[in-house]
Amino acid sequence: MDLIKTGIGISKTIKNVSRFREILTVLGRHGFSELILKSGLDKVIPGFVLPARVSELKREDLSNDEWWQVFGSQLRKSFEELGPSFIKLGQLLATREDILDPALIKELKHLQNNVKGIPFEQALGVIEASLGKKASVVFKHIDKEAIGTASIGVVYKAELHSGQKVVVKVRRPGITKLIMTDFEILVFIVKSLEKVSSELRFMGISKMISDFFKSTQNELNFMVEAQNCERLKKNLKVIDKDGFLVVPEVYREWSSQDILVLEFLDGTPFNQYHSLEEIGADVVVKLEKSIELFTHTLLADGFFHADLHGGNFFVLKDRRIGLIDFGLMGTLSKKNRANLIAILYAVVTYNFDNLVYEFLDVAEYEKVPDHEELTRDIKDAIAPYIGLSVQETNMTELVRNLIRTLSKHELYLPREWFIIFRALMTLDGVGKSIGLDLNIFKVLDKDLPKLVSELLSQKNAQEELMWVAKDVLTSARIIPKHLKWFLKEISKNNYSFEHRIQGLDEFRSSFARAVFVLALSMLAGVFILSGVIFVRDISVSHIRDIPPLSWIFWGIGVYLMGRMTMLRKY
Repeated sequence: MDLIKTGIGISKTIKNVSRFREILTVLGRHGFSELILKSGLDKVIPGFVLPARVSELKREDLSNDEWWQVFGSQLRKSFEELGPSFIKLGQLLATREDILDPALIKELKHLQNNVKGIPFEQALGVIEASLGKKASVVFKHIDKEAIGTASIGVVYKAELHSGQKVVVKVRRPGITKLIMTDFEILVFIVKSLEKVSSELRFMGISKMISDFFKSTQNELNFMVEAQNCERLKKNLKVIDKDGFLVVPEVYREWSSQDILVLEFLDGTPFNQYHSLEEIGADVVVKLEKSIELFTHTLLADGFFHADLHGGNFFVLKDRRIGLIDFGLMGTLSKKNRANLIAILYAVVTYNFDNLVYEFLDVAEYEKVPDHEELTRDIKDAIAPYIGLSVQETNMTELVRNLIRTLSKHELYLPREWFIIFRALMTLDGVGKSIGLDLNIFKVLDKDLPKLVSELLSQKNAQEELMWVAKDVLTSARIIPKHLKWFLKEISKNNYSFEHRIQGLDEFRSSFARAVFVLALSMLAGVFILSGVIFVRDISVSHIRDIPPLSWIFWGIGVYLMGRMTMLRKY
């Protein structure tokens, strides 16, 4: 009877029990049997027996680096055997230099080059099912050998009947169902392991799994990537006047959730170069300009390529720089962009007090830390790196120092901030690999004053004032109503009083009127100030020089003040 209950329980929690059995078997075979036994995962599946255990090394017998290297090797081998969704997870973990040990990161990074392809016949079946017709109707030719393999998609070079060279990115058959199943099982396994491992709890693996699932959901739909590509192309067109950066065209008429058809960019990826001499002086100048454009997309647009490793951008045949792979993009809200600009401006101006205030504004925390101690610790963590060039700065070490300092004070940054750090660390790695000596702080120092002035511009100030006015007016309208509803609720049933409070209705009316008068006065002030902003930067020698919009705002302000005066009389 207990066996039947256990079987029913596991089927409710995990729909694919056979996949769960396979995952535990692979993990056990690669040295994680002891952890599985401690967590009780082996008892979840009725009749499950772990495979013969390999000799598991004890942590006390190894140095810290050696232990993490062995742990990472076992994890990498497990992920390789378990397939695409686990490889994708390993690739994500390999980007978390901010919290994971470098020896573990080094092992997991091998997963980026060990993704198997799929038979061409399967890929062709996906292409034709998506097109609803034979591939030969759209494509003159499709190469049978893939030019790129990833955990979610496989990329083939092709040619349209027009002669245009393209790439066709094909989603792996069944990958969506597999990832959903594996995510369900991963959550269950990780929660069980965290109960018996304080180290795993501290690393926050559960949160990483959740982030992995959220980001992967977008990558599974190739139309999201198509939209990302077109949006970045449009943003760059505004700021890249010389056309240094090339983003491929999207052929939407033949693209879908399952396949993505893009213009083929013919060039050499940066990870195949080893020095600036190989690249050429003309491209180095364009590369430096491109990094400035990247910082602009990050700080001004709030939409940027978050995975610019050396295989995702190229030196093209015409000596321009091409970008590919738009599945992982960073997005920052207007508020977060303002916070980021303020943080970076505080860094380049050595204003550590303001830096701490900005971190407190964006971070998650339960108790307010000691401000002075936090300021000292952050200064010690990042001051040595300010002013150094890329070759002199270890960006990964800088970010780890910063995260470690914030964690010490129990401050935790939201997920989108780690995407920013990852993008900066990835660019840092590419710069170092080819010997590019770029001072990122000088790049920021050049753009930040302009971006700060844009934040404080008249246009932004007016927009903020208008939103404040809207919020104040909305509050003025709903507060009396909510107060009336609240007082009505008090008088109902069990909330009724046995004695009457004399003058309650009069008090309620007076209070509501006072709130409304206060709201009107604030709103009047907003409109009067808005009118002043329009004449702030112009010379007024005659009343006719005052812009009509100022008169309109002032008129509204005076009208509201008149209404306020009339209300105060009654």
